[in-house]
Amino acid sequence: MVQETDPIDRRGSDVVLIVDDVPDNLSVLHDALDEAGYTVLVATSGEAALQRAAQAQPDIVLLDAVMPGLDGFEVARRLKAAEDTAHIPIVFMTGLTDTEHVVSAFQAGGVDYVTKPIRAQEVLARMAVHVQGARQARHARNALDAFGHATLVVRGRDGRIVWQTPLARSLVQAHFGAPTGPGPDAGRAPEPLDLTLPPRAPAGSGARLIFTLHEPAGDDEWLVVMRERSDQAVIDALGSTFRLTAREAEVLYWLAKGKTNRDIGDILGTSPATVKKQLEHVYEKLGVETRNAAASMAMGRVRGLTPSG
Repeated sequence: MVQETDPIDRRGSDVVLIVDDVPDNLSVLHDALDEAGYTVLVATSGEAALQRAAQAQPDIVLLDAVMPGLDGFEVARRLKAAEDTAHIPIVFMTGLTDTEHVVSAFQAGGVDYVTKPIRAQEVLARMAVHVQGARQARHARNALDAFGHATLVVRGRDGRIVWQTPLARSLVQAHFGAPTGPGPDAGRAPEPLDLTLPPRAPAGSGARLIFTLHEPAGDDEWLVVMRERSDQAVIDALGSTFRLTAREAEVLYWLAKGKTNRDIGDILGTSPATVKKQLEHVYEKLGVETRNAAASMAMGRVRGLTPSG
């Protein structure tokens, strides 16, 4: 058994965390896991389990449902609420076989359960399936990290981020003002991310986010890819071409994008009346009289400078 202070060698060995307040009862399971080549960690309380999981990042957790203090259901909920442990599959070990307890195990985030007395070979067979799935997901996430993709997984029912790459984390912080890493509230569920609201551009950046929704990443979970696009180069070109002020160029840019005066005001933080006044100056400088004519002139310039996609 690996002690809490021992370094963990993951080479050729998956790591399993067993959580039980009476670990001696699981000696047979421990020996079977060790013989099967797993690196076995043990926690004897819910609090210790949360600390050990955050520290060791096990490949799977075998979690006793009934423990004094934090029970297994609460431990599972906290593991799933914390970004750094949310991806770890949890298999409950329980003597509670009533339907309501089984349902509670799955609602708390468990992927499976086994009943006591524990049958080691059954546990090994069930674990192998979940560890393999978790390993494939981890490899995919590591690949996204390595190639610098801004990718996140969002839970559909409440909009909470289940997982995100480092680049996605930085973009979410910049455009939504959401917290990005561990801190005083580590272990608590992150705030929901409302992707239906327009993200705000970081001050002075002229940047905006573009979202692509991919196939579901799991039950009620969705894979979202983000790209940051800066409008500033196009806005600057419009200003230079038509001899506009910086704000007039911004107004013309969004006009060419089909935005109403109210939309433009919301984007630029001003009133529709102010946008209307600025458009009058734009019309005069472009030598046109209508909104459509101004948009038509600007669109040609925008098409030549804006990347597709």
